Amino acid sequence: MSQDPKSRTLKLKPAAPKPLADPRAPRRAPVRPPGPARARPLSAAQRPELPVQPAATARAPGATVAPTRSNDERARPPRPDSRPPRSDSRPARSDNRTGPRPDSRPAARPAPRFDPRAQTSAPTQWAPRPADAPQPAAPKTAKASVAPAAPRDGIRLNKRLAELGLCSRREADEWIAHGWVLVNGKVAAMGQPVTAEDEIKVLPQATSAQEERATFLLHKPVGYVSGLPEDGHEPAVVLLKPANRWKDDRGPRRFSPAQLKGLAPAGRLDIDSTGLLVLTQDGRVARTLIADDSEVEKEYLVRVVWAPNGPQGEGVVEQDVQAVFPAGQLARLRHGLSLDDQPLKHAQVDWINPEQLRFVLTEGKKRQIRRMCEAVGLHVVGLKRVRIGRVMLGKLPPGQWRYLGADEAF
Repeated sequence: MSQDPKSRTLKLKPAAPKPLADPRAPRRAPVRPPGPARARPLSAAQRPELPVQPAATARAPGATVAPTRSNDERARPPRPDSRPPRSDSRPARSDNRTGPRPDSRPAARPAPRFDPRAQTSAPTQWAPRPADAPQPAAPKTAKASVAPAAPRDGIRLNKRLAELGLCSRREADEWIAHGWVLVNGKVAAMGQPVTAEDEIKVLPQATSAQEERATFLLHKPVGYVSGLPEDGHEPAVVLLKPANRWKDDRGPRRFSPAQLKGLAPAGRLDIDSTGLLVLTQDGRVARTLIADDSEVEKEYLVRVVWAPNGPQGEGVVEQDVQAVFPAGQLARLRHGLSLDDQPLKHAQVDWINPEQLRFVLTEGKKRQIRRMCEAVGLHVVGLKRVRIGRVMLGKLPPGQWRYLGADEAF
C-alpha cells in the first residue's frame, strides 16, 4: 500500500532570531574552566627571529674552508692597540733577568692605591699609637685557663704549708679552694705568694677533714705491685677489704669504700719483695715518708747468696755466705756506692746470720738494695721490710691490714 509522500514530510518551526546585544551594556568576563591555564599561542609578530643556518655546501677533499664571521664582527673596526703577529725571529731569552724583557707588550699599569682621606671631606691626621697605649682586650672564653704567674717575692702558699708540715701540696690546694686558709686575716687565693712575715692561719674545717683521711698498714705478699697494675699483676690496694682486716686491730674506725679514694703508697715495695707497705690518704704521712729531705728509717731483712759471676755463673755459694764474703765489700755497702751517677747516703748494714743481712736506709731508690748487693757480688733471694720509722710490721699476717693508730707516728 503506497502512501502519499507529502503526508510524511515534517514541518519544522523556524527558530526565533537572537536579540541583538546592546553595545552600551557592560561586557561580562568570560568563564574559564577549572584547572591550570593553558598557554596562548604566540602571534607572528611576537615570535623571536631565529638565526638562519647556512646551507651545507659540498667541498673537495683537502680544500680549506674560511671561518665565518658574524655580522657584529664584520662591523667591528680593528683595535688600535692590537699586537702584530709574533715572528719566529724573536731574540733568545737572556740569562740576565734584571734587564728589560725583549717583549713589545706595554707594561701593566700599577693598581691604584686606596686613599682613606679621599672618603672624607676633611683631611684626617693619622698619628702612630704610643707603645704604652692600652690594647683592646681579647674575648674571654669559658674554657680558657691561665697559669698563675711566678711570684716575684716569697714562695707559693701551698709549698709553704707543705714545708710547715701541715699537709701536702695537693691538700693545700684543696684547703685554699674551700677558703680554709687565711693570710694576714684574709682568705687566701690560689697561687698566692707569701713571705716569712705573713701570718698564715688554717681554719678548723681543714684539720677536721684531714683527720677523716685513712692510713692503712698492709703486709704485702709477693706477687703484688705497690702502685698501678703492671705486667698482669694486681695492685696491693685490692687487698684492702673488710674480709682482710686483721682480727687484732681493735681500733674504733670502720672501713668505708670512700677511704680508698685518692689512696697512694708511701714507699714502694718491689713485686718480689714482701713486708710493711703504707697506703694513705693523708698528705702529711706521704710527705714524711717519701719527701726528698725525709730522714725516716726503713729496715729490711735481706737473704743473699754469694754470686760473683751472677746467679747463673760459677762460684755460687748459698750456705755460710758470711764466711766467703770479703769484709771490705761490707764497708762499701755501708757507704761508697753510687746509683744512677749519684752517691748513696750512709746505710746501716750488718749480718744477723750467715745468710741474712739487715739494711737500714733513709732513702728509697728503685730496687736500691738489690742493685747495691749486685755491685758487691751478692744476689738477693728474699727481701722483707719490717719497720718504717717507729711503726713495726709485728705479727701482721701476709695479705692482711690494719689502720694506723691514733697514738702511732712514724
